Amino acid sequence: MGDKSMSLEEFAGTIESGMTIGIGGWGARRKPMALVREILRGDARDLTVVTLGGPDVGLLCAAGRVRKLVYAFVSLDSIALDPHFRAARERGEIETAEYDEGMFVTGLRAAAGRLSFLPTRAGLGSDVLTMNPDLVTIASPYDGEEYVAMKALRLDVALVHVNRADAAGNAQYLGPDPYFDDLYAMAAERCYVSTEQIVAPEELAAGGPAQSLLISRLFTDGVIEVPGGAHSTSCEPDYARDEAFQAHYASAARDAGSWAEFRKRFLDGGEREYHEAVAEFHAARDEKEDGR
Repeated sequence: MGDKSMSLEEFAGTIESGMTIGIGGWGARRKPMALVREILRGDARDLTVVTLGGPDVGLLCAAGRVRKLVYAFVSLDSIALDPHFRAARERGEIETAEYDEGMFVTGLRAAAGRLSFLPTRAGLGSDVLTMNPDLVTIASPYDGEEYVAMKALRLDVALVHVNRADAAGNAQYLGPDPYFDDLYAMAAERCYVSTEQIVAPEELAAGGPAQSLLISRLFTDGVIEVPGGAHSTSCEPDYARDEAFQAHYASAARDAGSWAEFRKRFLDGGEREYHEAVAEFHAARDEKEDGR
């Protein structure tokens, strides 16, 4: 079946300025954060990012890498809005296309089917059409009913994170929700899967129900084993969202000095240094709490 495993550094070499990148997961849940951090270590800019966003969007906006954001929401779940996204949006630093969630998913489905659009009722009668004047409505050829003609959200590259995958690119989630990672994979010209663990193909069948095999190797171009690769977002059942670190991230965004300190401590090194710094953060926090 072919070995598609690769390193983070090899993955980084595939990302170029001007690309349209779809990022899987949902809010602050099972985001491919190690892949996002690796993009930050490179020099790719002017990216169009398509996502149901979380801290992935915040980090890319803070680094000035986003030209356009296509989204339905950007939330940290337990924190309503990512502060870097909010600041970039308020300052008009990024172009945006904001859709209803149903419209967003319809756009992914259209791209996955290699169609130019799909009809949907989502968005009818709302200001989504006013805010996105490039969208049009279409009448059904069968009964004349009106639909939004949601254009395909075509992607150059999709990034997703899963619990387990084999080296050929078959990817398995073990948590409560697949989100729409399979649609991102099918909507993209290339898909890169980061995973907590690369396992033998037979282990995928032994470790969960068959329907947990979310992404076929047919749609996968690279597999990157990165334990903790979704941190600080959740990757159930392997780990929950790191609420303390997420709060620290949001707090650090309050001014330029605090963010520069955060970036130097957590983002300027490699992935190993990132996790070491996170461990040190928690150790210091636990020591402080124990001393109360």
